[in-house]
Amino acid sequence: MSPSNSRNFWIGVVSKEHVDIGVAGGFTQVNHGKAGPLERMRAGDGFAFYSPRTAYPDGELLQAFTAIGRIRNGTVYQVTVDDSFRPFRLDVDYFSSQPAPVRPLIDALSFIRSKAHWGAAFRFGVVRVPEPDFALIAAAMGRSFAEDFASPAKSPQLST
Repeated sequence: MSPSNSRNFWIGVVSKEHVDIGVAGGFTQVNHGKAGPLERMRAGDGFAFYSPRTAYPDGELLQAFTAIGRIRNGTVYQVTVDDSFRPFRLDVDYFSSQPAPVRPLIDALSFIRSKAHWGAAFRFGVVRVPEPDFALIAAAMGRSFAEDFASPAKSPQLST
């Protein structure tokens, strides 16, 4: 879709309860800890969480974008949660933001092709979205896309 040196924008689909854990730890983990989706992400890419529910699998409906940030270094790593769960993660620098309900944005988001069956856009757990869609989501979350995601040539060097 775009050259390897340009920035991409991603949405991970995760319950709000799990988003809070990731934000507190400064990481993302998607698709039940699979590495594949994370390996497509690069340092500087935009990343947001969409939370269909407050908790997985049966929490209350939420249907909102719940966190937004920038991929820190693009290095995928594995952690041991317990003997049977060793998920892959990727570090993210999250920004302070407010949740943004998806319903008011559906008509304007181009990656949602079927406005009647909009939930299908999130069914695979991770979706790459066009920059204008991500900018709209960022604004709805109270962020300045121009400041947070300035073009890589113009953005200040991130401290490590």
